[in-house]
Amino acid sequence: MVSPELIRRYPYFAGLSMDQIVTLAKVADEQKVEAGHYFFHEGDELCCFYLVLEGAVAVVIEMPDGQEAVISTAGPGEVFAWSALVPPHTATASVKAMTPCHVVAFDCRELRKAFEEDCRFGYLMMVKAAQVIRDRLVATRLQVLAHTPPAES
Repeated sequence: MVSPELIRRYPYFAGLSMDQIVTLAKVADEQKVEAGHYFFHEGDELCCFYLVLEGAVAVVIEMPDGQEAVISTAGPGEVFAWSALVPPHTATASVKAMTPCHVVAFDCRELRKAFEEDCRFGYLMMVKAAQVIRDRLVATRLQVLAHTPPAES
């Protein structure tokens, strides 16, 4: 368990009631990892989503030649592994620490149970996940456009 006050400080959790913040705190644990640590790999079943407190992580995919391509990053105050909240609960990419990181891991199996009991909580968290997905999709689209030659007229 982490302090509810720790969670409450982060804008990602704005709009949640204190009871909902306490529920999050009860299913959360702090973790510290070194640079290069993989939180999970593409295709893994996910049991947690994460809030970055300190450090930076890279969301990476493996290219056909075996090299990794960074498709996005997350830093302090940002979340990753939102796929743990959404069926089929599998990682769509790998995530590794780019620097030493301090994160909060939220047990999504327990969260999903809480969402069934408090549908409003589940709705609010899914809206927040959708906002992250939207922002990452826009960023990915901009990356693709930056590497696409202009269309000929």
